[in-house]
Amino acid sequence: MAGPPTPVPTTPGPLRRAGRRTNLGLLGLLLVAGGTGVLSFGVGTLPAASLVVAAHGAAGLGLLLLVPWKSVVVRRSRHRTAGRRDPVVALALAVLVTVTVGSGVLHAVGLPGPWPASGGIAALQVHVGAAVGTGALLVVHVWGSRQRPRRTDLSRRSLLRAAALGLGAAAVWAGTEAALGLGGAPGARRRSTGSFERGTGDPAAMPVTQWIGDGVPATEHRVLDLVAGDRRVSVPVADLGDEDAVRAALDCTGGWFAVQEWRGTRLDRLLAEHLPDLPPEGSVDVVSVTGYRRRLPLRDAGHLVLATSAGGRRLSAGHGAPVRLVAPGRRGFWWVKWVRRVEVVDAPWWVQPPFPLQ
Repeated sequence: MAGPPTPVPTTPGPLRRAGRRTNLGLLGLLLVAGGTGVLSFGVGTLPAASLVVAAHGAAGLGLLLLVPWKSVVVRRSRHRTAGRRDPVVALALAVLVTVTVGSGVLHAVGLPGPWPASGGIAALQVHVGAAVGTGALLVVHVWGSRQRPRRTDLSRRSLLRAAALGLGAAAVWAGTEAALGLGGAPGARRRSTGSFERGTGDPAAMPVTQWIGDGVPATEHRVLDLVAGDRRVSVPVADLGDEDAVRAALDCTGGWFAVQEWRGTRLDRLLAEHLPDLPPEGSVDVVSVTGYRRRLPLRDAGHLVLATSAGGRRLSAGHGAPVRLVAPGRRGFWWVKWVRRVEVVDAPWWVQPPFPLQ
């Protein structure tokens, strides 16, 4: 004979109203955090970088505001959907969100790693990896919930609640940043992009990092090819001068930056000398000996330098010798190493993947 049904626990106060709007708030914050996280990898100039990184941090920390309400939702769903839904995806999603936020906080406060016990993996790498997993599981979880948009989701009351949540998230982020500054934490000295200083004025102290699948060539090439249509000119790398200098920050998406004086030849000067009468519009493909490439607007050639030295020292192999691109104001993945070819093309610069695929 069956016993009495198990009562569903109730919670007094505002927590009792936790439900759909809590899930919508979490979903909104996760989408903002994910979107700004991707965008922050591409933004390297002020003030855009500061705004994007601030929105990313606020959205991530804002998730903490909804933890009490979400705990009520979880307790209710455990009773109402027992035996009807597999909780594995939800549990895995919760773990990944926790790891994503936790690793992001570690990086922000100034404990970026890597640590001896981490196998050389830094907090930012954990953060990005967990965020990618979170995005994949979020799609599965939202689809499995079978909740569909409602007209009330865009009501005035809902929008006011969303605004209040956004202000609360911003307040948590601002308070955290203020605490880091008052406490003198290393995180207070990070750049607007979230990167920490490593090797300013000392190129040898800069980390040696490559994009996915790229690697340091075994030997140095000696010729740089300049191409425009059917015109091709091969310039010995040894003939590149050092008359042009620019002081710029190499800001790597790996979480570090270094300011150096880079010396070499300005790209517009080199093109004008060897490929005169180029059209004013168009783009330039800067291609590495490894096949890595980035396309930039031709109009920016006056701000781009093909550098052969940094900080008064010849470039090392790991930092792009014999010649690398210096692209002030852009993140590190635009600074093509081991440049082998520069090709003028008609296609717009934005006709390329937002991030390198190699």
